[in-house]
Amino acid sequence: MRYLWMPAAVNRQRRRKFVYRQFKMEPNREDNSSLTASLLCSILSLNVPPVLGNQMFELYQLQTALLRRRRMREMMERDRRRRQYLRRRRAFVLSSIAGILSVITTTNRPIWVRNRSTGENFWSAAELFNDEEWKAQFRVSRATFDYLVELIGSTIKRRRTNYRAPIEPRRRLAIALWWYSRAEEYRSISNMFGVGIATVCIIVRQVTSAIVDRLYNRFVSLPSGQRLEETLRAFQQRCYPRCAGAIGGTHIPVAPPRENPDHYINKRGWHSVVLQAVVDHKFCFTDVYAGWPGSTSNATVLSSSDLYLKAEDRPDGYLFPREKSILSDGVEIPVHLIGDMSFPLKPWLMKGYSQEHQLSLEQRRFTYTLTSAHSVIETAFVQLKGRWRCLLKKTDIDVTMMPRVVAACCVLHNICENLDDCFLPEWNAELAPASIHLIQPEIDPYDGDAYCTAEVIRDTLTYNLVTILDY
Repeated sequence: MRYLWMPAAVNRQRRRKFVYRQFKMEPNREDNSSLTASLLCSILSLNVPPVLGNQMFELYQLQTALLRRRRMREMMERDRRRRQYLRRRRAFVLSSIAGILSVITTTNRPIWVRNRSTGENFWSAAELFNDEEWKAQFRVSRATFDYLVELIGSTIKRRRTNYRAPIEPRRRLAIALWWYSRAEEYRSISNMFGVGIATVCIIVRQVTSAIVDRLYNRFVSLPSGQRLEETLRAFQQRCYPRCAGAIGGTHIPVAPPRENPDHYINKRGWHSVVLQAVVDHKFCFTDVYAGWPGSTSNATVLSSSDLYLKAEDRPDGYLFPREKSILSDGVEIPVHLIGDMSFPLKPWLMKGYSQEHQLSLEQRRFTYTLTSAHSVIETAFVQLKGRWRCLLKKTDIDVTMMPRVVAACCVLHNICENLDDCFLPEWNAELAPASIHLIQPEIDPYDGDAYCTAEVIRDTLTYNLVTILDY
């Protein structure tokens, strides 16, 4: 058989097919098989009967096929390894060329951002503010601002590329604080800080996430240990014993959401989400839970919060360590929170008596004392919304992002309180213009209380208040 010139591998494969056809592809020709078997026996000098010769030939064919398949597998594996090697070498060469080109060349874009004049860039002049001007503009002192940069600067910092230098962390934080404190449109903030409109939105979200993810657990937590002792002593000086904080709720305005907007309309007729918070004697937030639609009652929000689950899932039903409890007339009085009439009565959550019934002198005194101690929550809400006006009026931010914004503002509030960054009277939310100051809806009294252990604890506190305060 005549072969044309071709690669060696193809040539060998065709030779194999030719031999295979000669010995294998004609199984119906018994004389050819017998002849081949006789020829094989003669070559090997074997004196065997023809029948055994045929069997030996079949064995020879089987061994030949096995060897052929083994060689084919080896060739295919060798070709696969070779292709893999070539791909890796090509990828290495291309990546090396790209790395070299990125070092020795730069990309010049004809237009990247709008060239802003110096007069439009508020940030260039803000660095020259004195401490008083800085606090008036950003609602935090320069020392607090530098402390925040130290805490989250590495998180909000962005990598430098060949296109342009990234916005530095200080300006990113300043943009977010300005939005928190002013809640202005992105366009005006863009002109003031010399960045794009979309960049302002992105920076606000990035800084908010950095504050919540990095700082929330550090600065927002229920008191324990020495902090708990200080809180108990402080509320006892307010004439209310065994109190670890005040719990309350307030409504945060939001833009009408796309999904189920009617659920977010509160009793005052505007869209909002509910913020449930616990505040200690220093007006610091120790627990924050936000995001429920404005039509939801405080009791419903409480029953779905982690605070409620933490207290109710404990075997003893107490929120704070039981060893901090005291005995009065054989009744155990645990460390508890205090709330208004919209919350249920629990061993770990006390509230005053309803004014619907005729109250005794002791009951009126207890209710007045509890209400006076509970006023810390109202003060904290006023300072929170007064410092961060984004919680005082409707903003364009998505309602799903609003709980994180609320949590970030509470963290910033606690940091300011811990650093003695005082709240200025002109920031008072109650003094805000009527156009942005929305009146809070009235609370719904909770009427699901039944006589239980909490009633016994409250009655004991009511009629032994003076004795317990002297404990």
